[in-house]
Amino acid sequence: MTDHAKIQDRIDTTRPHTARIWNYWTGGKDNYPVDQEAGDQIRELHPGIGDYALADRRFLGRAVRHLATEAGIRQFLDIGTGLPSADNTHEVAQRIRPDARIVYVDNDPLVLVHARALLTGTTEGRTDYLDADLRDTDGILEQAAKTLDFSEPIALMLLGVVIFVEDDAESYAVVRRLMDALPSGSHLALSHTITSPSMPDVDEAVAFWNEHGTPRLTQRTPEQVARYFDGLELLEPGVVSCNRWRPDEQDLTAPADVAMYGGVARKA
Repeated sequence: MTDHAKIQDRIDTTRPHTARIWNYWTGGKDNYPVDQEAGDQIRELHPGIGDYALADRRFLGRAVRHLATEAGIRQFLDIGTGLPSADNTHEVAQRIRPDARIVYVDNDPLVLVHARALLTGTTEGRTDYLDADLRDTDGILEQAAKTLDFSEPIALMLLGVVIFVEDDAESYAVVRRLMDALPSGSHLALSHTITSPSMPDVDEAVAFWNEHGTPRLTQRTPEQVARYFDGLELLEPGVVSCNRWRPDEQDLTAPADVAMYGGVARKA
């Protein structure tokens, strides 16, 4: 069996998958009827869910622009990449810094199929893709070091991915192990689905997803999300709804709050 056939064999089209539903909500075409059906059912439970996907995507763009422009970051380790879309990390970063280097990491076979779209960039810079699980921190760091210079600051991008680590202690430990390996001046950009008494329909939608879809996800409170940044210099405005992190004009017209919170912090 060829490598491509092996990858295709890993794709389960009988159960909805979070990356493909996210892709569906953001207007992509890399999804199947089973994903569209589940996505529509979740949207019935919580009509604003599509806004969360878009808010998270736009948060990525604003965070990368800040990191590449104001923080001077030239290297990005993007774990939990998801399916390629408009304005991926390397596209945003290399528009500002053509020599930027980006390593994408994901273990979704469909993302791997489309990895070629993530490996196009400027001739001055470099992009690479690793097929790995977030929990394999040693393997990720070892492989990423072939592309990134760990003596220079790196931005660790963890957008909507630690939600798949159910155990709280393990999820915090994974983030800490990754940040501990990065030099001073590195940054962490992280987003996470929250649970809040003011958003009960979100809990209902997540419960539906965990019963019918894969992989299961874990919600955490805004206070629990803020803990991922412990020991780091949290940038203003802190850990907030993604569309309220340094919003531009388009974000100001979006819903006031989404149940996807994020923040950016610097390692001293």
